[in-house]
Order: sequence, then C-alpha cells, then structure tokens
Amino acid sequence: MRIAAVDLVSNTCFPALAAYELGFFQKEGLDVEIELVAALGATRALRDGNVDGIIAGSVFDLLTEFPDWKGTKLCVALSQGTPWLLTIKSDLLIESGNIIGLKGLTVTAAEGPDLVFKQLLRTGGLDPENDLNIIDLPGAKEQNVSFGIFAAEALSQGRIDGYWSNAMGAHTAVNRGVGKIHIDVRRGDDPGEVRYATCAGLAITDNYLEKEPESVEAAVRAIVKAQRALKSDPLIAIKVGEKLFPPEATNLISDIIKSDTPFYDPSISRTTIRRINAFAQSVGQLSEPIPYEYVVAERCIPIWKE
Repeated sequence: MRIAAVDLVSNTCFPALAAYELGFFQKEGLDVEIELVAALGATRALRDGNVDGIIAGSVFDLLTEFPDWKGTKLCVALSQGTPWLLTIKSDLLIESGNIIGLKGLTVTAAEGPDLVFKQLLRTGGLDPENDLNIIDLPGAKEQNVSFGIFAAEALSQGRIDGYWSNAMGAHTAVNRGVGKIHIDVRRGDDPGEVRYATCAGLAITDNYLEKEPESVEAAVRAIVKAQRALKSDPLIAIKVGEKLFPPEATNLISDIIKSDTPFYDPSISRTTIRRINAFAQSVGQLSEPIPYEYVVAERCIPIWKE
C-alpha cells in the first residue's frame, strides 16, 4: 500500500507514522510505503493514482481534487478536531486568545489550513483581507519542508509576527523562546465552531477500497492499535521521532503526544462529517452537504471499536 504525506514532522498525523515505524502495519501483514510529497501534493497524487491513500492533516483538503468527495473515502480519524494553533512573537503584548489584537500583524498560514484561519479571523471580528497581512513564505511549499518548523524559523528571524501551524510547529518556537501560543482552537480558544472544521484522517481511493478491502481494514486496524499504544505510553513517540524527526523535534514529541492523546480517537461520527461539510460549504469547497455514507468507508466502522 502506497500512502502519501506532506509532512513527516507532524503530531497531527503521528498515529499513522507510529503505525509505520513501530511495526503495526507489518504485524497486520501489510507492506506499507509512506511517500513524502510537496504541499497539497498528496491529494493530487491520490487523484492521479500514484498512491493508494493519504494521511491528511486536514481531510477537507481532499475536496480540492475530489469534488463533493467523489472517488475517495475517509477510513479512520488520526486525530479529532482542527489541529492548528496560532503562534505569535513572545514579546507581543496581546492578551492570549484575543483575535482583535492581531490587527496589523504579518502572519503566515499554509494553503488549505489558511481557509480555517481566515474563518477564525472573520468569526472573531477581523477582515483577513484587510486587517492583517497574510503572506506566503518562499520555500514553504517545497518537498521535505515541515511548514510549522519552517515558520518557526521565520518567526525567529523576525520575518513574520505569527503563524498558523500544528503543535509541533508551535512548540518549536515556544521551546526556542521566540514564540508563544496565542490560540489553540481544539482547547476552546475559537469563536464559533472552528474547532470542528476538520480533522486528520486516512483517506483511500474508492478503486483501492474495491480491489483491496482487506488491506484497507488491516491499515485501519494498525492505526487504531498505534493510537492506543501512544495513549498507553506517550514515551514510545520518541522511538518514532528518532527515525523521522530532526533532534529538536524529537526532544519535543513525547510531551506533545501526551497532550494530544485525548484527540487520538479513530471514530468519524455523523456529527463530525456534518460539521466538516458545513465548513467546506461555507468556504466554497462543497456544493451541498454530502451524506455520511458517501464520505466515510462504513466497512471500517467496526474496526474503530475493536
């Protein structure tokens, strides 16, 4: 099974990385290859048939290549909820969680996650087109670039005032003393329901599901077991980090995973899909709400509870 990923230095998709590096896929009889691709390249590779599945930090990214979810299915959640945080310079005198106080700052967000960030700003009372300067970082979309760590470096250099990234990116700046976490939507800092806009998950093409249903089920089973292992002992994350991460990230990963384990639930509920559909429709990525059974591989549901 060939699986694409856009970032291997990630806490968001970590259960899939752990399933690979700790041998859970192998124990299920699977020969899995995880292929690193450039930003948004995973969904393109899936559409083109170059891979069988993707580990997506945000499942609504699939809609860029699979309109109205046609041709792909979500098989398991890697982590629940919108996984991004806003990190700002540590010397900015803005009360934590204050969105209006961000006015006038220069910030960056990756393509895809930026849709949620802009929605966060709107619901918090700011116009993302006029009240802030949201920029692209040159080089951030290259293969082998972890956006959050790349943005943390830009923050250190004074090129930006803040950035929207996963927890690994956020804690990198905090660890260096140059940044502080300003908004963590999954832990209640969001206005509206931004925390429910997306989740991380494993997506597989309908063609592969039809041809290799047992392999898909085995992959889901391996990820569920990896999630449970990480919940039981977050320190095993270090073993994965030592193989995939730069040293600084390896030193941070076990504490981040310990904090993230409440979100390591494999279930994808009808409420989750309803909320993701609603967000996707609100930003023009979906023409209409799509029924649950057209989005989720229902054959995988029993495995989430094994």
